[in-house]
Amino acid sequence: MAAASAVRVAGRRSRRLFDIFVAEVPWTVSSKELKEYFSQFGSVQRCQLPFDKDTGFHRRYCWIKFSTPQDVQNVFQKDSHILEGAKLTLKQQTRRRRSQRKNQSE
Repeated sequence: MAAASAVRVAGRRSRRLFDIFVAEVPWTVSSKELKEYFSQFGSVQRCQLPFDKDTGFHRRYCWIKFSTPQDVQNVFQKDSHILEGAKLTLKQQTRRRRSQRKNQSE
């Protein structure tokens, strides 16, 4: 029984993702292009590029999710990131548990 529990915990750790928030994304850049660009720094698991329902355009920011913290460090070792002539603004995203978010809002 304890072995099964250890396997579940290890599985959760392997699915943990490390995020970077990217702002100032040009209108012409797609999530596929962002994923391709950031894959040079490590294993990109997901690119979340939210769209505005009213305009149909993306909101010019996204989250890039990496597999390891080393991948995130690789991104920040480069001084600037430029796509289609626009300099991207990057910030490492800190993850908080939902319970912590609820406590802060009260």
